[in-house]
Amino acid sequence: MNIAMTMSKPDLRHHLSSEVLSRKENPMKVVQRLSMRNSNMISLANGDPHFSLYPIRKVKFEVAPVSDEVEDPFMSWQNPNSPSISFSSSRSDISSKSLSSESIPLNAALQYHGGTGSDVFVHAMEELTNYYHNPPNHKCLNTLGNMDGIVKCFRLLANPGDNILADEFAFGPPTNAALSQGINWVPVRIDKGGLIPSDLEKVLSDWDEETKGRKPRVLYTVPCGQNPTGCTLNLQRRKEIYAIACKYDLVIIEDDPYYFLQYSDSDGDAVPSNLMPSFVSMDTEGRVIRVESCSKTIAPGMRLGWVVCSPMFYEHMLHLVESSAQFSHGFGQIFLSEMILGPQGWGVLGFDRWVQSLRKEYQRRRDHFQVIFDHEVASTGYASAEAPEAGMFLWIRIHLDEHPRFKLLPSRTADSKNGLIQGVPTIYGRKTNFLELMDEFFENCLNAGVVLTPSSVFALPYESSLFNTDDPLEDRINYVRATFAGPYETMEPGLKIVGQVLRDFFSSNE
Repeated sequence: MNIAMTMSKPDLRHHLSSEVLSRKENPMKVVQRLSMRNSNMISLANGDPHFSLYPIRKVKFEVAPVSDEVEDPFMSWQNPNSPSISFSSSRSDISSKSLSSESIPLNAALQYHGGTGSDVFVHAMEELTNYYHNPPNHKCLNTLGNMDGIVKCFRLLANPGDNILADEFAFGPPTNAALSQGINWVPVRIDKGGLIPSDLEKVLSDWDEETKGRKPRVLYTVPCGQNPTGCTLNLQRRKEIYAIACKYDLVIIEDDPYYFLQYSDSDGDAVPSNLMPSFVSMDTEGRVIRVESCSKTIAPGMRLGWVVCSPMFYEHMLHLVESSAQFSHGFGQIFLSEMILGPQGWGVLGFDRWVQSLRKEYQRRRDHFQVIFDHEVASTGYASAEAPEAGMFLWIRIHLDEHPRFKLLPSRTADSKNGLIQGVPTIYGRKTNFLELMDEFFENCLNAGVVLTPSSVFALPYESSLFNTDDPLEDRINYVRATFAGPYETMEPGLKIVGQVLRDFFSSNE
């Protein structure tokens, strides 16, 4: 799915942070790599316990069958008596089972590796990446899950005091991680189609370094099924955003855990050719770092992922990895390697059959949830939501401007903007009492026995005095996030409660 054209790449080393520029290669990893130049090398260098000292002989995984004979792998797998397939990894002498066989022996997987992980695992990452994205001249580096990859990107690219662009509503853990590094956030307006390219360009073109500090050089964004709003960038917007990144010399951190959960209104499968092209697939200049995750396709507890980036960024991130958390756990590497490359595994095409089937199930849940929402919640007239094109969340607008206690606030001065309101930075120029009403609605839902995530949790924290607008973020936090990824049996009871809470809330004048 590579839509890029071959062209010379700019030198982007000026984007590297002081931290990674000061990091050197881990000398022990250098010695380890040198020891691999000769297959008959006798190593007395590294402190690698011999595999005979492991108290583990074999691991075996039982997984869903994904062959062409299985019409719907996910639905078939829900039957406890359904057939399964198994693949395993056993302890064996490396000389009798080499890594070139495209399956990984237990003794190799559980040893020390370089920051990339085992060679077989790297091959599995590359196979999946090339099948879905086919990026030009990019490399894969394993991470301890999505969040680990994001934080490493921040450390790679930003110094304390730097400014990073992001969707104005964003998942909290990554934004919190950046704040602890002394990084400042710069919100970019989004709508139901995702990040708005013209707003992104306006932020950059109007930037004044004397009053706002260093101009942003990084954009962090979730392009598919954005968390929390569920919006998805179409191809035209992606092209415009990438062009803006090239024009203003941005690096894009493409955090895309919901990539495989893109839904189709047609009967056809969302095969790779029909999935939205990723930023990394069009990255002719090497300015995209894509963060991959197994959390939505396999299981979140796998804590396994990888980043896809240019060789230059790869080299410096490798130095960061090898002197910090190092490679991901061996059992996860065994699982993904055997599943993608092993003789008994799924293979890439089998993985694709699984995610297509999984996508259909998520779409069934989305549609079921939407029907109940329309009947139980939207029918009150006090809330509305559109079905997302991807992801696992419904972004519900609460019509607070119709609440009997809604009011406009008097104009505020710069001196009155101090402090926090319900955990959200007070924004100079706030015009409504949405914050107070949303806090009350949230408490009412909790008291009634249902939990929704208020939009204030996702409001991007930033220095409001520097970004005063006529439409501040606090006047657009009349939303809650609801997930349809949970069990079917909780959807109707939960949404019934939400509907009743809305009726009571909007009938209250006190």
